[in-house]
Amino acid sequence: MLPGPSLSEYPGFGGAVMTIAEAQKEVRTAFLGGSVGQFVSGVLWLVSSALATWSTPRTAILALVLGGVLIFPTTVLLLRLLKQNTKLSPGNTLDQLATQIAFTVPIGIPVVAGASLYHLYWFYPGLMILVGAHYLPFTFLYGMKAFFALGSVMVTAGLMLGLYFPRPWVVGGWFTGALLIVAAFVLGALARAERVR
Repeated sequence: MLPGPSLSEYPGFGGAVMTIAEAQKEVRTAFLGGSVGQFVSGVLWLVSSALATWSTPRTAILALVLGGVLIFPTTVLLLRLLKQNTKLSPGNTLDQLATQIAFTVPIGIPVVAGASLYHLYWFYPGLMILVGAHYLPFTFLYGMKAFFALGSVMVTAGLMLGLYFPRPWVVGGWFTGALLIVAAFVLGALARAERVR
């Protein structure tokens, strides 16, 4: 077997090499530490929770599931409005990891949907577990331990709500929406602090 690049390096174009730390820093810089994405996600969860509270479960579920498809494009649009360059360097292959991570949620939706057909109150906790697990690899993508904390809280809270506090069924939605908005401000503060250094 031919020797390849070390695990700590990404080969770039023209012989340039980008280390993992450099690639992660570029992702953090381009996406403001993931803060805008968490804000968009938080708003979506809160909209869904409001619909679950004052409209119908079907409307709330459709809003969250179908709206989830728009999270990334909406995030990129907001970042561009903030004059943020979201294009990564050619030598930064972490965008491939981001794409793979993105597909974990749609792949898991049928499991959450099946559980919700059995018990409606499992929808928000099930989605909390799925999305929380989806955030865990962001720890590596962004090089930020805050994503491990966020994902762990979501998974744990989803399990606790689903198993022990199933009613009212919308509690998980409100909790997650608020958690993601708080996470957006924390991640944004971390990103700004890094830029100042």
